[in-house]
Amino acid sequence: MKQHAYTNDLIHETSPYLLQHAHNPVDWKPWGEKALKEAKEKNKLIIVSIGYAACHWCHVMEHESFEDPQIAALMNANYINIKVDREERPDVDQVYMTAVQLMTGSGGWPLNMVTLPDGRPVWGGTYFPKGKWAEALKQISNLYDTQPNKLIEYAEKLEQGIKAVDIVDINTDEISFENNFIEKSVKEWSTNFDHQKGGTKRVPKFMMPNNYQFLLRYAYQSKDDTLMEYVTNTLTKISYGGVYDHVGGGFARYSTDDKWHVPHFEKMLYDNAQLVSLYSDAYLVTKDLWYKDVVYETLEFVSRELTSKDGAFYSSLDADSNTSSGELEEGAFYVWTKEQLASLLGSDYDLFSKYYNINSYGFWEKGNYVLIRKDDDNIFSKEHNIAIDELDKKVKEWKTILLSEREKRSRPRLDDKTLTSWNALMLKGYLDAYRVFGDQKFLDIALRNANFIKDKQLQSDNSLLHNYKEGKSTINGYLEDYAAVIEAFLAVYQNTFDQQWLDLSEKLAQYSFDHFYDEKKSLFYFTSDLDPKLITRTIEHTDNVIPASNSIMAKNLFLLYHYTDNKEYLSASKQMLHNIKPQIEKYASGYSNWLDLMLNYSDKFYEIVVVGDELYSKTKTLNTTYIPNKLLAGSTSPSELPLLNGRFSENKTLIYICVDNACKYPVDNVNQALKFID
Repeated sequence: MKQHAYTNDLIHETSPYLLQHAHNPVDWKPWGEKALKEAKEKNKLIIVSIGYAACHWCHVMEHESFEDPQIAALMNANYINIKVDREERPDVDQVYMTAVQLMTGSGGWPLNMVTLPDGRPVWGGTYFPKGKWAEALKQISNLYDTQPNKLIEYAEKLEQGIKAVDIVDINTDEISFENNFIEKSVKEWSTNFDHQKGGTKRVPKFMMPNNYQFLLRYAYQSKDDTLMEYVTNTLTKISYGGVYDHVGGGFARYSTDDKWHVPHFEKMLYDNAQLVSLYSDAYLVTKDLWYKDVVYETLEFVSRELTSKDGAFYSSLDADSNTSSGELEEGAFYVWTKEQLASLLGSDYDLFSKYYNINSYGFWEKGNYVLIRKDDDNIFSKEHNIAIDELDKKVKEWKTILLSEREKRSRPRLDDKTLTSWNALMLKGYLDAYRVFGDQKFLDIALRNANFIKDKQLQSDNSLLHNYKEGKSTINGYLEDYAAVIEAFLAVYQNTFDQQWLDLSEKLAQYSFDHFYDEKKSLFYFTSDLDPKLITRTIEHTDNVIPASNSIMAKNLFLLYHYTDNKEYLSASKQMLHNIKPQIEKYASGYSNWLDLMLNYSDKFYEIVVVGDELYSKTKTLNTTYIPNKLLAGSTSPSELPLLNGRFSENKTLIYICVDNACKYPVDNVNQALKFID
């Protein structure tokens, strides 16, 4: 067994990120009452250092500063040092991220914050080189010793700023959601579109799946061909780029350049979950077989590398892995040299190098190439005089050869904790793939995960726990857990028509109202009223890489109203959207999930009800058409559910197309039913 020169309190944690720091000479402690109490008793400043297991610059700063005994001595002498896994404690991360953005104008990870003994921030930033870090820590501790009032005064001002950031005013105007408002918002947003390379005119480029989920739907419903072309071009460029793993499937977190070529190589569960949903719907609209390949390859990656034996999904794969010389290097697992490829592919190398651009277009650095495509297969096959079937066969062979070779390399580190919210996003990804492609294995995996959440993370009082590792469920759930699980369970219901998932969704919604809802603001707090208090109780309302927990919840309440006829759900959903509406126009890309909800109100929203023995075959056929403005309800027998009540007829399977429970005459033919939908 390896002997370590240092061991700190993180050794007792389960988070892979915290365990990575358990043998630093820094006397790290986990976030909690014990560490905060010690800071107050000793009247010591606190360093709160926040990161996550797959974060490249977190590893760099650890290696440069936190593994250095001299830096550690400086930190230990003057500070109580607290390490936080942002994925375990997004509530803590939100507070200090807001603080650092107010101080510096930007944020990121690692997030390093110096606070007063009571946790109020006074100074911070992201990555610091060793010299700057040491110098800053000396200056701040000296200031606290000689002029503590200066820091206290600053902390008080900053505290007010942090509390002000989350203020969303009650909108007292009359509630109205109209298409021209959405049109105007999208028009303003579109000035930032990169029509040539896809995405927006900025670097780095993040995928932002929810942006394109909304824009795909809006382009389709408004019959806007220019917008649809922009969306599909973006999805094609992303999936042709190096951010997509052409060998093993799955997406990296973002692109460092404007052509989606060189990623930041970590792979996050939440990105892949949402991108599976997005590319599934994009296939339904376009019938582009490449999008289908992307979905299947990504789910193969998730199944192979991010799925536990009990059906739970792991969090991420690191950007870094060991090179052949044993050095940790970003992207080492994924990149190739010309020599390696020529040796592995033999006579096929020439064709392969054209297909994946082993040339100046695909070159990265240090002799390494990141595979990137330029042309679709039809264009490529014509240009290189190869039959499309033959090309398809060769591409599959190349992937098999390279994947087999890559498996011999040192693997990126796995963050094997399971987060309830991210699992729910992946669960929904599998359900969306099942809905579109009808592949039973996707539903089987989805149901296994849904039951994992129900059996392990859902408690007897209808509360959720946020984290699961090594058989133990821990950390009281956040709003993101409730919102994502309700959304996923509603999707389970719409794919199985097993009413237990609908009932569970409603119980979770009721629990959320009891413990997260602020009646005055008509929005939900991120943390439960049962949690220990932080500097401020945040309200997450801006859609980011993952949509805001409030926007997901508002959509959930809209659906629950339609299923249950409970007007309180509708009233809450409308008021939530109405309160956010003034912010949408200025920054639509930060509110795309809210805009998606607004489409439900501004346009017709269909309740499709199928009742009878042929429920599953008819809904399967219905699902081959893209209808984003719908929910499904169904039963093979009489039901008391408001949408189903009184609609069962013996020996018939009837389809009802309804808008707000006002239905067209029922039909038994799917094509007839689709004619009732605009």
